[in-house]
Amino acid sequence: MGVGFRTSNRSNGSTPSRFSLSLIILGSALSCAAELRPQTLVAWNHYIEQAKERMNSRLDPKREFLWVDQEPARARRVQTGEILVAPVKGSGRIEVPHGLIHDWIGAAFFTHTTIEKVFATMDQYACYKDFYKPMVVDSKFVLRDEKELTFSMRWVKKVLWLTTVMDADYKASYFRRNEGSRYGFVKSTRIQDVVNYGQASERMLPAGTGSGFIWRLFSISRFEERDGGVYVELEAMALSRCVPAGLGWLLNPVVRELSQNSLVTSLSQTRDAVRSLPQRAGTDAVGWKSR
Repeated sequence: MGVGFRTSNRSNGSTPSRFSLSLIILGSALSCAAELRPQTLVAWNHYIEQAKERMNSRLDPKREFLWVDQEPARARRVQTGEILVAPVKGSGRIEVPHGLIHDWIGAAFFTHTTIEKVFATMDQYACYKDFYKPMVVDSKFVLRDEKELTFSMRWVKKVLWLTTVMDADYKASYFRRNEGSRYGFVKSTRIQDVVNYGQASERMLPAGTGSGFIWRLFSISRFEERDGGVYVELEAMALSRCVPAGLGWLLNPVVRELSQNSLVTSLSQTRDAVRSLPQRAGTDAVGWKSR
């Protein structure tokens, strides 16, 4: 994963190196079950409400709608094809009672396309398993009503040598800011660990139990068509278990790398999907709302 750790070459082959011992301890700690506590969920819900308020403040005509416009160099960099990723606050990791909130933002520029084509592509929920493979192994569209739509995904995430499989439902709502810009919210409504994946004994654990790698997800997306393409921004928030005491030096760089790579991969794969699908003329399938 390019984390940059180095192991010692002094091991004689019979005694594990200090790094190997640390990984053994880390694996044991992360393999232990965790449980989402009420006070952790309260802190998460409060944080999400603050994030929504920050998004709503961007609708003020006196403020920049896009994160890249807050610094001119950002927009120039993404126009060249670069995908920018940064923590929203500090290190991108916020400690809450018995948990951690991870909050990162990414931005990309999709050249030679339109905002209609971007959303025509995003509306293909059953194709997410193709767009976002190998992490997403299954995806389904569930329901659409006047206010929001529901879809599900099953995805596989590898952390070091540990593999976690999760099954989740999401609700998404999108809003038209004006003719050329839109924004939306996506929240998880159910996330469950899948154990013994692919075996006859496969089963899902109750929500809020299991590995604790991810208990909740929430994202804010922004889109603006100009300069011959579409600027796409994604702020991704996740709630997870705490880092085991004494192992922050080892796990925190891994978490940071995973956060960065996940956003880069998501934006890159979305851009590739938009390029690969033909334009569906006259499509406005999301059911836009104005505020």
